Amino acid sequence: MSQKIFELSLAELRQQLAAWQQPAYRAAQLWSGLYSDLRTNFEEFSVLPRGLRTQLAATYDIDCLQMKVERESKDGHTRKWLFGLAGGGEVETVLMGYDERMTVCISTQAGCAMGCVFCATGQMGLLRNLTAGEIVAQVLWAARSLKAVGGRLTNVVVMGMGEPFHNYEATLAALDRLQDPAGFGIGVRRITVSTVGLPHMIRRFAQEGRHEKLAVSLHAATDELRNRLVPINKRYPLAELIDACREYVRGGNRRLSMEWALIDGKNDSAEQAQLLVELVQGLGCHVNLIPLNPTGGYAGLRTGREAADRFKSVLDTGGVACTIRVRRGIDIGAGCGQLRTKAAGGKAQPQLASI
Repeated sequence: MSQKIFELSLAELRQQLAAWQQPAYRAAQLWSGLYSDLRTNFEEFSVLPRGLRTQLAATYDIDCLQMKVERESKDGHTRKWLFGLAGGGEVETVLMGYDERMTVCISTQAGCAMGCVFCATGQMGLLRNLTAGEIVAQVLWAARSLKAVGGRLTNVVVMGMGEPFHNYEATLAALDRLQDPAGFGIGVRRITVSTVGLPHMIRRFAQEGRHEKLAVSLHAATDELRNRLVPINKRYPLAELIDACREYVRGGNRRLSMEWALIDGKNDSAEQAQLLVELVQGLGCHVNLIPLNPTGGYAGLRTGREAADRFKSVLDTGGVACTIRVRRGIDIGAGCGQLRTKAAGGKAQPQLASI
């Protein structure tokens, strides 16, 4: 079976080509073709000698994704793909258009172990981690799709299926490859990593000097409520989480946002809003208010516009920057918290003990 070339770092590509007695600059040409020119077939690498192209094709596959289903929302702003993975399992990836921005929402796990009650991926349980190559391949697929129609990918959000910090090494290796200026070259400020809130991993992220934007899925301002909505809070309560967030922002020039799914009658009261104001004082964060998107495994309803505006008003008065986000892709199950693969449903359970 052929190996997947996107599993190789640039250093590993250099080692492989050196073993084939190729000059060092061939690795740079191959890397640029894969990540900058977005080649999909080794025969397209006209700068490489034919013998090397043949050798590469015999040894490696370029893509590790099999596109099974593609859906587009009625408004034309959102596209979703279901991919089969060569290593087994399936994931969903979403491409969203916002005026001048084209953003891909990528997955880092098939399923998720966090068990957030209102999230379709959390309702699946965890099947497996994705490799760095499988994470990278989602971004390049979206970039190729846009390039084919004269468009360009501008942003990456690691907010799809899975908890990125539960698959830390593969996720960060993928982001490093995507940021390489000799390859795909996306700027660090155009990448956002979303976490349910694993304090020790947020601290590691900060201590390693990472400058990607960080989004924390908060959803409640008291431990009692967050324990019910986000079960990992029982292990890592709010005080510990917020302390880790403060360490992250102390690192300097780092943007932090809080994600809040507004659930009717659950977490959308003025009291929760005021407690949120007090909780995030001094963090300088931005709060994204997202009316709950429907999932089959949770009976809660989204907060109506009037209640959402009242919640936002409390944050505004308290000096906390916030935005009520536009819901996108709901008709195709591509909204926040809706990603799920039917083939995996019910086969795995949340695995909090492993975190």
